[in-house]
Amino acid sequence: MKIGIIKERKNPPDRRVVLVPKKCKELMLANPQLLIKVESSKDRFFTDEDYLNEGIEVVHDVSDCDVLLGVKEVPKANLIPNKKYFFFSHTIKKQSYNRTLLQEILSKNIELFDHETITNNQNVRLVAFGRYAGIVGAYNGFRTYGLKFDLYNLPKAERLHDQLMLIHKLQKIKLPAIKIVLTGKGRVSNGAKEMLDGMGLKEVSVDEFLNQTFKEPVYVQINVLDYNKRKDGKVINRNDFFNHPQEYVSNFMRFAKVSDLYIACHFFGTGSPYIFTREDAKSKDFNIKVVADISCDIDGPVASTIRSSTIANPIYGYNPKTEQEVDYKSKDAIAVMAVDNLPCELPKDASEGFGESFAKYVIPSFFNNDKDGVLHRAKMTENGKLTPRFSYLQDFVDGK
Repeated sequence: MKIGIIKERKNPPDRRVVLVPKKCKELMLANPQLLIKVESSKDRFFTDEDYLNEGIEVVHDVSDCDVLLGVKEVPKANLIPNKKYFFFSHTIKKQSYNRTLLQEILSKNIELFDHETITNNQNVRLVAFGRYAGIVGAYNGFRTYGLKFDLYNLPKAERLHDQLMLIHKLQKIKLPAIKIVLTGKGRVSNGAKEMLDGMGLKEVSVDEFLNQTFKEPVYVQINVLDYNKRKDGKVINRNDFFNHPQEYVSNFMRFAKVSDLYIACHFFGTGSPYIFTREDAKSKDFNIKVVADISCDIDGPVASTIRSSTIANPIYGYNPKTEQEVDYKSKDAIAVMAVDNLPCELPKDASEGFGESFAKYVIPSFFNNDKDGVLHRAKMTENGKLTPRFSYLQDFVDGK
């Protein structure tokens, strides 16, 4: 069996890779029937030489490979017919900008396995970059706070080698006695929490955060039932919120009144209440001055996120009164960091972590007859058609 690691061709270039050199060597030693080739690229964090040094063949043509592994969407012109592809297609939510990509995949008889669809039998994702989004997003949030108030000037995350260097830089800054609220308890939020803990910030309870003052910076990590409440006042459980989000309203304003920096790492489901609205942000009680929106849902649950930002220009300002974008240093502006591809800023760690999971959960499925159903669940297209699990995309493919 031949696996090809393809060159990332989306612009701007992505420096991540699914399998790093050492992991490729390890997999081939463990599976003698496996051959891994790497398409030459000048953009990867891991260079062609890094792969060659591990005995991995670097080529300019991977068309003889059975399975092709990438990170971002493959341009339509570069799709090779009749192959198995793994990459983030950004089509499973019917993203209109990639409709023609999915149509091309079908017309070229490609078997598509989207990384987002690789799950266990409880439908929990097995491979993801979320932790690294949280790590970089938290760093960027503190960088934004320093720039907003001219307190310190951290280098961009992309200029630093790994997570340890990010933490080292954060440990050197001196913060005032601010309060930081962190939403979510999943892998993204926990990645952010790693950074807050790494820089030595004190974690406090919800009650302490809301009702006490501190002489040092503190943070609280809150879950959906901390910042949402049932309309009828009942307190049930998280599953009730996920199953009946329409029965809930946001209770986030009690945190917004006392918070200075908000790091948003929540999952936002269909029908869930907005965390804070544009009207909420207009309130004289709304105290948040910096938002690091790692979840980055545009015009969604975090009202100040009116667009995504870029690694090149990660910060913009939102004026709650006018609901318009302004200079983030403006007195009335909420400074917003809403980069939507944060793991790209930490390509080494993100690639290594992602590859560990891919090697553990996906590669064995090729050699054990997919006994756990990983490939079966993840396969979106086959024989020029959508698989039954993804038949809900047919009207999207048809342009309806």
